[in-house]
Amino acid sequence: MWQTKHPKLAAWAEEAIAEGLTVFDFPDTHRQRLRSTNMLERVNREMKRRTRVVSIFPNMEACLRLISAMLAELDDEWMSGIMYMNFSQ
Repeated sequence: MWQTKHPKLAAWAEEAIAEGLTVFDFPDTHRQRLRSTNMLERVNREMKRRTRVVSIFPNMEACLRLISAMLAELDDEWMSGIMYMNFSQ
């Protein structure tokens, strides 16, 4: 249908459609969580909040260290806290 007007889109869709539909391999309970970007938005908000406190970084490495430490801390919380998705279902 898109081949004549949008050949690049049609080619991309043919290549990527299988990957785009892999979400349907998961149980319904997981799909409800996977379709939402709430977790990603929360992480982005937290990064923005923490980098605003510093406001000026001496170099790129300092910013990377702060964000890496924040993500490592968040990973620890996710591993030890309440499970967002239970894969034993």
